[in-house]
Amino acid sequence: MNPLLDSFWRAAGYCLHPRVILLSFLPLLVAGGMAGLLGYFFWEDALAGLRATLESWSLLEALLNWLDRVGASAFRSVLAPLIVVALAIPVIVVFSLLMVALLMTPAVVTLVERRRFPSLERRRGASFAQSATWSLGCTAGALAAMVVSIPFWFVPPLILVLPPLIWGWLTYRVLSFDVLAEHASADERRALMHVHRWPLLAIGVTTGYMGAAPSLLWAASAAMLILAPVLVVAAVWLYTLVFAFSTLWFTHYLLAALEELRAADRRRGDLSPPPLIVTSSPAPLDAPSPAQAGRAPWGSSKVAGPHLLESLQPP
Repeated sequence: MNPLLDSFWRAAGYCLHPRVILLSFLPLLVAGGMAGLLGYFFWEDALAGLRATLESWSLLEALLNWLDRVGASAFRSVLAPLIVVALAIPVIVVFSLLMVALLMTPAVVTLVERRRFPSLERRRGASFAQSATWSLGCTAGALAAMVVSIPFWFVPPLILVLPPLIWGWLTYRVLSFDVLAEHASADERRALMHVHRWPLLAIGVTTGYMGAAPSLLWAASAAMLILAPVLVVAAVWLYTLVFAFSTLWFTHYLLAALEELRAADRRRGDLSPPPLIVTSSPAPLDAPSPAQAGRAPWGSSKVAGPHLLESLQPP
């Protein structure tokens, strides 16, 4: 089967593994606990401060008074909670994805290695600091590309192409490095990321489009504020599950490619010429001349290579 499709179906199957399901809930529990604590301690104060700020804006106050006159006074009561939720959701999502990256990626890679590649040697070609630096650099590059590409988003087809392409590139660069950091050497990692860059980019773009699905729940939570807590939790879990699937897809593809690369290296090593071996037996005092060395009689020295004269010298 094509390696891309083979790794896709394996990743989909591994998403049903009990350990992966439990790992997908762990960041959700952490993010949910953080959201609950923030809401318990700061919700009322945040609403009061935001309402005071909004009422101090004369233009917004005129708009709200007009809404009251036309019978839409309920909008005034939901505006402040809606803004607080809209500001809190990105913080919760970023924190959740950070927890996923720290907790899930190493566990998923170890799971695939133990079940499918138990004999794969770990060569530890990158440290945690190198991985973090690489991720920050790629993220900065992706954000710069997003800012530069914003004017092109107003062209209708490009808005559906450019953001997933940029985030797909970011996913490919970050997850490929993280998956190979523990198992591949630095040279192996660079070779694999260069040779397989187009299939890896395809995986990144595909998972980027899959990651757009939870965004529909964000829109629904904004439209139905009363269901926002439930939809936020569901969207965070979907983000986590998509991230787990992406990590599994990259892990299956890259570890299989790494195993094939090492197998090819071993085959090339088996086909290389054997090293030069010199064997000798005790030589008589009347050693043969160089011209006779190639047809030495039985019992005389048998030497391979250019060191023939040296091995035939009497002691």
